[in-house]
Amino acid sequence: MKQLLAVVFFTCFSLLANAQNRGLPDFTELVEKQGPAVVNISTTQSARGNGRGAQSLPFDENDPMYEFFRRFVPRQPGMPGFGQPREFESRSLGSGFIVSPDGYILTNAHVVESADEILIRLTDKREFKARVIGADKRTDVALIKIEATALPTVRLGDPSVLKVGEWVIAIGSPFGFDNSVTAGIVSAKGRSLPQENYVPFIQTDVAVNPGNSGGPLFNMKGEVVGINSQIYSRSGGFMGISFAIPIDVAMDVQTQLRATGKVSRGRIGVVIQDLTKDLAESFGLSKAQGAVVNAVEKGGPAEKAGIEPGDVILKFDGKAITGSGDLPRMVGATRPGARVTVQVWRKGTTKDLALVVAEIPDEKLAAGSSRAAKPVEKVANRLGLVVSELTAEQKRELKVNGGLVIQEVRSNSARADLRPGDVILALFARGESTEIRSVQQFNSLLAQFDKAANVTLLVRRGDVQTFVTVKGLPDRRAE
Repeated sequence: MKQLLAVVFFTCFSLLANAQNRGLPDFTELVEKQGPAVVNISTTQSARGNGRGAQSLPFDENDPMYEFFRRFVPRQPGMPGFGQPREFESRSLGSGFIVSPDGYILTNAHVVESADEILIRLTDKREFKARVIGADKRTDVALIKIEATALPTVRLGDPSVLKVGEWVIAIGSPFGFDNSVTAGIVSAKGRSLPQENYVPFIQTDVAVNPGNSGGPLFNMKGEVVGINSQIYSRSGGFMGISFAIPIDVAMDVQTQLRATGKVSRGRIGVVIQDLTKDLAESFGLSKAQGAVVNAVEKGGPAEKAGIEPGDVILKFDGKAITGSGDLPRMVGATRPGARVTVQVWRKGTTKDLALVVAEIPDEKLAAGSSRAAKPVEKVANRLGLVVSELTAEQKRELKVNGGLVIQEVRSNSARADLRPGDVILALFARGESTEIRSVQQFNSLLAQFDKAANVTLLVRRGDVQTFVTVKGLPDRRAE
């Protein structure tokens, strides 16, 4: 009996061990085959110091005494380096990967930005000086070139079939440690980051640290699916969240950089915001999907096509807009001059509008400022707002036909998103919109709603238009 139990135990243990072994990924073959195509990038940038800053200390920046002397020891005349201008070099490290046998390499734009010299080191210890073919700050992708032939190259994958929870690995040079391998899983896809409108980032929990930037993110087939670009950190080190640029985005950029040295992107001339549940209800939409148009550029492609503030863009060139972040990516990926169809929601119905995409300029136009009108009407309305009508001069300055400027916000409940100086341009409710032209008209509109109603206001704040939803209206008409 004991022997039987031992056999059963041993068999179960073996089955469990085999199952666990089968479940754990093995990266050895992948690293062996793809590792040689990953490169270490070191850059130097020359600068001239005045001898009075941190660069004037008689220690190398890597010396342990450097930081101590820089912070705590007063500089005295006669000390080495005091008051004597000298040249010094700023060095940085990054990673990259070879995409063609004749020496084209992809990396991050911030890795090679302002570099005077770029040195590439391969896994076989060969070193090459590289030149920048082009860099695109909006996606943080750069294409560089070394003079070599028959180089190992990576295989490219399809990020669209990548699944959340799938194993991925990064190969790079964190803190200068060449060809370090770290592994993890895909945490999310299509992630939007602040000030990053053109990249649907792949989020992972792969350990990425300074020096990993520009290195490849591989799937388990040994295909590059992204370029490791950013980390979320409060300390400067890895904290479990990393972001990679999808390789299809990067390859589109490199194709343009290789052909022309720059990247051309489409634009349609609108300011948008996300469609929340409350906004969807105000516009009469059953689903909170799409991008709300806050403002339309005068003379731009959107205005020429007939798009108006308050429209909800549902589709662009036949592709559905799930969230507002989808639209800049779709428009940016469209070649200037292309003719597309834009589907919008307006006053309870959909409209298909033909639009010719323009090219985004290299520099954004500086926005001006507007002045608020002097208060005229001192009585607060049902929302607890003291509003007044714009003067003719202010209308010309803001390029609007009507609107009310908020002088005071006397009610704190549900009106926290409205501020003095805001200009109310329109009111949306029950799927209909009304332009606001006078105090009497605005107050009369508010009086029509019961206390449970939600209304949405189109508000001009400085040079930006936004939608603000007010949930529930007080019984009082003024205070």
